Amino acid sequence: MSSLRSVLALIAFTLATSAGAAAPMAKTQAPGFYRMMLGDIEVTVVSDGTVDLPMAEILKDMPRKDIDRMLARAFLGNPLETSVNAFLVNTGAKLVLIDTGAGKFFGPTLGRLIPNLKAAGYQPEQVDEIYITHMHGDHIGGLAADGKRNFPNAVVRADQHDADFWLSPATLEKATKDEKGFVQAAQASLKPYVDAGKFKPFEGDVELVPGVRAHASHGHTPGHATYIVESKGQRLVLWGDLMHVGAVQFPAPYVTIQFDSDSKAAKEQRRKAFTEAAKQNDWVGAAHLPFPGIGHIRAEGRGFAYFPANYSGPR
Repeated sequence: MSSLRSVLALIAFTLATSAGAAAPMAKTQAPGFYRMMLGDIEVTVVSDGTVDLPMAEILKDMPRKDIDRMLARAFLGNPLETSVNAFLVNTGAKLVLIDTGAGKFFGPTLGRLIPNLKAAGYQPEQVDEIYITHMHGDHIGGLAADGKRNFPNAVVRADQHDADFWLSPATLEKATKDEKGFVQAAQASLKPYVDAGKFKPFEGDVELVPGVRAHASHGHTPGHATYIVESKGQRLVLWGDLMHVGAVQFPAPYVTIQFDSDSKAAKEQRRKAFTEAAKQNDWVGAAHLPFPGIGHIRAEGRGFAYFPANYSGPR
């Protein structure tokens, strides 16, 4: 009798382990959002997804072999799987979204902003204001779909210089074949808001809502802006595209990228932003740092070192 029980137990164990081994792989990530408090302000980083970019080919001012070496030193390769992050700022009075991801402009691995926003507990209709760092497609693509506003109650704001450049018919007319797609994406994404009277550009450094202000950082585009979120003595500086590849540009801030409209100005804005953030011990966030793209930096040698945010669970 005991030997029969042993055989039955062995059969049950075999079936159980076989069933476990045969379970299909999920092959998906959890919803992409990350939450933190900045004083009294809640910041939620929302992932739009990732995209493979040939960074060794599009970064400039450093030999290809050195870029490959720096990527390899960080256990990264080329092309580099690159995050696209947006930042949802709840001041308690206003819900502000900073950048909107790529929408349909950069392929199927991006365009996940809205489902991840909903997974984070918010609806597009709740967004009061949208602040655009600049009008490249991976920052404005999530604004609209099929000519309709994805955020029907939101006012969209961006630096006047970017609006003047990207929304001008003359810019589209003068654009090269490679540039036309970028211009058309900007104009198609903003048009529903312009038509509805929901686009309100600003000039230079200005407080947009209490706790959030814009800072002119022109260079990557003619009107690139960064946004500073501040509460109870804590600051989070959202850099947009002041930098793209942490493994290269933190230790070597002079490295630029081919998408800069004015690489000299972009390089100087990056140097100033890095220096100030290290000096002030600010939180920093960037669109293309690995998700969630928030941390601190400090000066190190001739460059800087980046320290990602420590994970913080529910309190």
